[in-house]
Amino acid sequence: MVDEIPRSRQARIAAEQALVRVVHHYGSKPEFVVPGGLVPEMLCSNSPHQHAGTTDIDVQVNLEIECGTVNTKHLERALKNADFEPDNERVWRWRLISDEIRAVVKFELVADRDDKPFDATFVFDNCEHLGAANLRGTKFAVEDIEVKTLTAKVGEDRLKVEINVTGVAGFLLAKCAAAFSRRAPKDWYDIAFVLLNNDLGGPAAAASAIIEKFSSALGSLRTALDDLAANFAEPEAQGPMAYAEQFLIEHPDYDGQTAKTDAIVAVGEFCDALDNYL
Repeated sequence: MVDEIPRSRQARIAAEQALVRVVHHYGSKPEFVVPGGLVPEMLCSNSPHQHAGTTDIDVQVNLEIECGTVNTKHLERALKNADFEPDNERVWRWRLISDEIRAVVKFELVADRDDKPFDATFVFDNCEHLGAANLRGTKFAVEDIEVKTLTAKVGEDRLKVEINVTGVAGFLLAKCAAAFSRRAPKDWYDIAFVLLNNDLGGPAAAASAIIEKFSSALGSLRTALDDLAANFAEPEAQGPMAYAEQFLIEHPDYDGQTAKTDAIVAVGEFCDALDNYL
C-alpha cells in the first residue's frame, strides 16, 4: 500500500529529488516557476527554524505556455522520462511513487491566464495528457523570479540543475490569493512562516518588497489582504491555529501560545505596512 503522507523532511527530499530528475531530463533550465512547496525553505535559508517541507511540486507555467507548444511538449516528455505518470482525472497533476518513502509525489501545474475562466482546466496543444489549472493570483509568482541551484542524489549520480523560483514578494501575494480562495491550513502556515523567517529580514521587509515590485496590483488584492488580517486577528483564529499546529510538529519544545502570538504579530506588522502604503 502506498499512501500520501504529511509534510516531512523525508517527503521534501523525495519531492526535491523528483524535481531535479524532471529538470535533468528537460535538458536545460525550464521556463516554469516553482511558486510554493519547496520554496519557503529557500526563502528562509538563514532561519534557525525548520520549515515543514512538502509532498508536492507546484509549478506555474505561464512562461512555459508563452514559449509555445515545443516547450510544453518538451515538459511532458521530461515528466515521462522522470517516471511520472499522468493522473487520469486531473490533467494538471502527474504522480510518482517514491521508493525511498513509499509515498506519492505530485507534480501539479497551474497557470493564470485571462483567456481562460477562473478554475478552468485545459490541456496544452500537441500534448497527450499535460495541462494546467487556471488559478488567479499565481501570476505573481512569475513576476518575481529568482534562479536557484538544486542538487540531489538520484540513484548513484549527484545531479545539479537550475530552476526558477518565486521571490518573497511573489510568494506571499500568490499565497494570499490561494489562502483567500481555498482556506487551506498549509497556506496560513506558509504565509506566517515566511513572514517570520524570510531572508529579507521579516514582515516589514517583505511588505517593502511587495510595494517595490507590485504597487500597481495591490488594490486588486485588498479583499484578500483584509481576509488575511482577519484570519490572524486573535489566537483562536484559523491562521494562528494552523501555524502553531504545524510549527510544533517540527519544534515540539516551542510554546504553542508563543507560536500563535508570533504569527499574529508578524501578519499584523505585514498588513499594517501595506495598509500604510494603500
